[in-house]
Amino acid sequence: MTEIAADLGLGPVGQEIVYENDKVRVWHIRLEPGERQPLHRHDHPDLVAAVQGTKNVVQTIDGTTIDADEPTGGVVHHDPGAVHMLTNVGDTAYLARLVELK
Repeated sequence: MTEIAADLGLGPVGQEIVYENDKVRVWHIRLEPGERQPLHRHDHPDLVAAVQGTKNVVQTIDGTTIDADEPTGGVVHHDPGAVHMLTNVGDTAYLARLVELK
């Protein structure tokens, strides 16, 4: 997490770093039904691959709510600067890998 993100009280983009080198950082994300990932900012361009998909809701920092059905095998891209939180509103756990491109 960057110093600026820490100053704003933002959380990390995932729960655990599973791989990192000078070019990429790979995060593990798991949300049980009803669980929410805290407000966070994507400081790098990234791809999120749903290992086990579900229905999620994205809430942006400006209050916009977006339904985000993320099917198993689906991929989502974030540009740097995206700030939001994610809530699993489905009936199954959401499991994903987020690959940040440094």
